[in-house]
Amino acid sequence: MQVVVARIGRAHGIKGEVTVEVRTDEPELRLAPGAELATDPAGTGPLTIESGRVHSGRLLLRFAGVQDRTAAEALRNTLLIAEVDPAELPDDPEEFYDHQLVGLDVVTADGTALGSIAEVAHLPGQDLLIVARTGGGEALIPFVSEIVPDIDLDAGRAVVNPPPGLLDGGDET
Repeated sequence: MQVVVARIGRAHGIKGEVTVEVRTDEPELRLAPGAELATDPAGTGPLTIESGRVHSGRLLLRFAGVQDRTAAEALRNTLLIAEVDPAELPDDPEEFYDHQLVGLDVVTADGTALGSIAEVAHLPGQDLLIVARTGGGEALIPFVSEIVPDIDLDAGRAVVNPPPGLLDGGDET
């Protein structure tokens, strides 16, 4: 299965390095030198990581064959995709891959069915669960422990504790 692990940002310097927006909790594994990653759009890859370093709190990567700023800038906004075994689970029991969450039934703490998780949106501030509501429409639920206290993969459900107003208007489409 393919998992998006990063998005390439702007070029850094003149020797082909790029900034990356990390989208994995395991960058040391997924974005290590020697890793070959598929890309979206597919025509820009695959890319092999030649080196990586942290500079001013940002991860910088250099790819094999990308030797200058012009080539690095051409990669901007490209998604980096790793091949992951579907049976593989994150080390931390409080972390989940998107494919584990999509399709889970969403219920409130009192058992009221809300719908099912259609997608996980990764935003700069936090992740959102996009829930296809049982009665139609969508609800956007911040994926934080205060609002989503329980994910039970074996039971196929996510328990939510929405604050007042979250589900009755503002965040529905």
